[in-house]
Amino acid sequence: MQNHMEVTFDSISQNESFARAVAAAFAMQLNPTLAEMSDIRTAVSEAVTNAIVHGYGNNGEKTVFMSCDIRGNDFEITVQDEGKGMENVSLAMQPFYTTMPGTERSGMGFSVMEAFMDGLTVESIPGKGTKVVMIKRIGSVRDDE
Repeated sequence: MQNHMEVTFDSISQNESFARAVAAAFAMQLNPTLAEMSDIRTAVSEAVTNAIVHGYGNNGEKTVFMSCDIRGNDFEITVQDEGKGMENVSLAMQPFYTTMPGTERSGMGFSVMEAFMDGLTVESIPGKGTKVVMIKRIGSVRDDE
């Protein structure tokens, strides 16, 4: 089976739950388990929150782009912003790294995405934005289980 959808939304925190719901509804075509659905929702939440908070600095006048693709049992989610981007993606992906020390941000967003998904790719260009691609294999046992 193959299918594709795209959605754009304002970069406000209220739309984080919208993005989770849309991705989860689209994933239902693959008949995921509750655990797989929870993994998808959690990873989407982290990616969208990163775009809103770090990419755009909570500027609600910007747009977050999200697409989902189904290819066989692979569910791929892409979350993209056109925000400030990152100089050093490797550093940003390290657990507990944050550009906002002294706030409620724990620096675990990418670690959470990696833990809950079967694949994670992050591309970023300073001044142009960040693209996060996550893959969840539905119905397969992960290597670490």
